[in-house]
This record gives sequence, structure tokens and C-alpha cells, in this order.
Amino acid sequence: MYHFQEGEILYFNKPLQWTSFDLVNKVRYQISRFLKVKKIKVGHAGTLDPLATGVLIVCTGKATKRIDEFQYQTKEYVASLRLGASTPSFDLETEVDQTFETAHITKELVEQTLPRFVGSIEQIPPAYSACKVKGDRAYDLARKGMEVELKPKMLVIDSIELLAYQTQQITLRIVCSKGTYIRALARDIGIALRSGAHIIALERTKIGNITLDDCMNINDFLTHNI
Repeated sequence: MYHFQEGEILYFNKPLQWTSFDLVNKVRYQISRFLKVKKIKVGHAGTLDPLATGVLIVCTGKATKRIDEFQYQTKEYVASLRLGASTPSFDLETEVDQTFETAHITKELVEQTLPRFVGSIEQIPPAYSACKVKGDRAYDLARKGMEVELKPKMLVIDSIELLAYQTQQITLRIVCSKGTYIRALARDIGIALRSGAHIIALERTKIGNITLDDCMNINDFLTHNI
């Protein structure tokens, strides 16, 4: 039995094409109907891009006070990168705008390059991000075709592991701190390989000790009697 107003911590596997706020809104609506109340606090602990899937922690009621605690926990992602091409959003939201040579890229070169990004690094967030520029969301400006300049941020990459290598595609496991943009990391890895890169698949597999095995499907939550 859930106690939503006292505070529940729910773990979801966010579906593809959903925003994090889409999922939160669905959860809030379902709980409000169940409790027959007009308002209840519901929030998530770390945004996932619409084209990403995976672990999303949702807090309700008094448990929303713990959101910061979860946001600062280490996160793990599995990302597939297409080499030799870049997009303005650094993923599949936008079309390829530049192509690059990849003939020189070998598995050995990738393995030599990845350690450069482990440790404390500076990263410029993507223009297609929720960062604010003079009160506006960067992605709103970028989608209007406006130039967006964002300042570098310090973050920590604990580890990057090469899971799979194919011609023009690599799959990585990344363990990192709050505030890391995996899309921006893909951009920077592409540049370091003297080429280009963008994300073609992204899944958050872990937040702290919470894994995908701990997560429920949002449709199961919506269709079951809570």
C-alpha cells in the first residue's frame, strides 16, 4: 500500500520519446485521482532527454525533500555513438549537419582517447539543454535558430568503458556525476578522435544503488490499482 502524501520514492524506466515531466505529470494525475485530491507534490530527481530511456526516480509528498539527495548520487549510462557525423543537438533530435572522415579511427585509437575524459573535466553543455540563458531555456532559443553560448561546467567522470566497437559506431558505459551531459561528451569524444560523433541511443542504467531491475514500467503503474 502506497502512502503518497507521507512520501513515496518510485523508480521508473522512462520510455523513449517521453520527457521526464511527461512521466511526472502522469504519476501526479494518477495519484490525485486515487487520493481524490486536487494537489500533491510530485517531482523527479534528474532529467532524462526525451530520446533517452532508463532509471528515473520520482518522489511524492514529503519525500520530495529528498530529491537533491538523489540528484547528487553517481549515475551510470550506456550510450551508443555514431562516429563520422554530428548534429546540432548531438543526438537524433536534429538532422546531421556535418560529416567527417572515420577511416583513421580504430578500436585502439578509441581506447587510447577515452581516458582523457576520466576525472574532473570541464564540459560545455549542449545548446539543446535546459540550461538557462538570461531567463530562457537554452533549448527554446536553439530551436528558434538562435545562437546559444553556454559557459563550461566542472564535473566528474568516474569511468568510461568501451563495451562494443564497430566501424562508425561505439557503445560506452559511463559512470559520472550530476550535471554530466552525455550528448556533450559524445561531441567531445568525436572531436578528440579528429572526427565527429552524436548519440544514437542512450539509457541510464543506474542512479546510486538503484538499477533498471528496481524500476517499474509507467504503464503498469497507470493501469494497476494503486
